[in-house]
Amino acid sequence: MIDVACALEYLHHGCSLPVIHCDVKPSNVLLDEDMVAHLSDFGISKLLGEDQGDLYTKALATLGYIALEYGLDGLVSTKCDVYSYGIMLLETFTRRKLNEFDGDLSLKQWASYSLPEAVMDVVDVNLVTPQGNHKELDVVALIMKVALDCCAESPARRTNMKDVVGMLQKIKIQLFAC
Repeated sequence: MIDVACALEYLHHGCSLPVIHCDVKPSNVLLDEDMVAHLSDFGISKLLGEDQGDLYTKALATLGYIALEYGLDGLVSTKCDVYSYGIMLLETFTRRKLNEFDGDLSLKQWASYSLPEAVMDVVDVNLVTPQGNHKELDVVALIMKVALDCCAESPARRTNMKDVVGMLQKIKIQLFAC
């Protein structure tokens, strides 16, 4: 997931013009022989020009992974990719799919209701040791918080990919210290 975050950070902050992927989802992440993740399928990506404050489109990405402002209004920004990344991060660490929830309950709501107190109720049990020491659980809770910060309803409240990469790298250091 850090590889994907780094790819999005490069697209959003490292290119002369920001590139918005517009369709960040698990099937658009490929693993190479060294298990390094690569972002793929730039078919509906957009370039954000220097003079463009807002970019609108009619081309829609995959439902469930798209941010509200993109799905309702066609407003595209780097924050849309951040939202999609957050959903993918939640799916990865919970081992749950978007379509597993009925009614008004969503993956994002389910995770947010359970954190931080009941992190073991949402995290994929294969990711923590059977005894689930407190440091491990704290690390997973931090990752889930990053995911939820990425999925904030308001684009203004979502973090940016530069900060996401920094937070995940700090969490990775904490994990190896466990």
